[in-house]
Amino acid sequence: MLSRTAASLYWLGRYVERAGNNARGLQVALRMASLTGAGQRDNAWRALLIASGCEPGFNAKGVPLTQENVVRYLAADAENPSSIMSCIEAARRNGRAVRTALTVDMWEAVNETWSLARRTSEATFTADNLPDFLDWMKSRTVLFNGAYADTMLRGEAWRFVRLGTMLERADNTARVLDVHHHALGDVEEGGAVAYLHWQAILRSVSALRAFHHTYRARLEPRRIAELLLLRPELPRSMVACYARIEETLEGLAAAHGGQRGECHRLAGETHARVKFARIDDIMAAGLHDFLTRKIDRNIDLGREIAAFYLHS
Repeated sequence: MLSRTAASLYWLGRYVERAGNNARGLQVALRMASLTGAGQRDNAWRALLIASGCEPGFNAKGVPLTQENVVRYLAADAENPSSIMSCIEAARRNGRAVRTALTVDMWEAVNETWSLARRTSEATFTADNLPDFLDWMKSRTVLFNGAYADTMLRGEAWRFVRLGTMLERADNTARVLDVHHHALGDVEEGGAVAYLHWQAILRSVSALRAFHHTYRARLEPRRIAELLLLRPELPRSMVACYARIEETLEGLAAAHGGQRGECHRLAGETHARVKFARIDDIMAAGLHDFLTRKIDRNIDLGREIAAFYLHS
């Protein structure tokens, strides 16, 4: 497969996943803003900007930190390459470049999402209409993920889409946890605001119901961290994402005559460090330090994947 084709498939997966992650994040921030005081509302919007990696770009615009400004920047700003609308545009552009490598269902999911997104207006992103738009975006992400999971041959094209999806997902989970690490410290918080904060963390990765099903107990910081880091049965946990990244890279290596690079070593090492970690050790050593290392490792892993497979 040509490196430019591999790159388009990889970034197709990443951009679709990123759009869905931003939609979930905005939904959670809106909920937090409606249930907490002014100070907590500002914290919720700032945390969302940090988790999405968009805080520097937002600050550069020189606008106040308000709900309207943050929503506009993360949902619709064409100058923000990670806004939902920018991700839809980039996903469609990458999909169109490799149209023959996609199944009919995949292309229709991407192209129809792009076509419908072009009909949005300023009114779409107002407080009254935004929840419906975010629900729609989440459903479109699920549709695309289901299309490539159910209709693609398990060959190189499928592996590169999956690789992009899983790396983006692992990075998002790490960033969501890291920006809220103060709420998941070793000492349990108390009160209604803390409970809302813990719910928000789980809702950001669509894991609130999964938590109750797994632990059958009230929310508790240590268990939240354990679920999102170390439980392989949760599709968005870091260990589950790293397992799929390593598996996908091994499949690509086998398809290329066993050729491996630094990305394969990094993926295996990262997966092993999370797979065999214990939550008590992580919390004792510092959750923030652990997550910072993983975010840095995700950047390194993405760089090495690009160097080995995506650059001519």
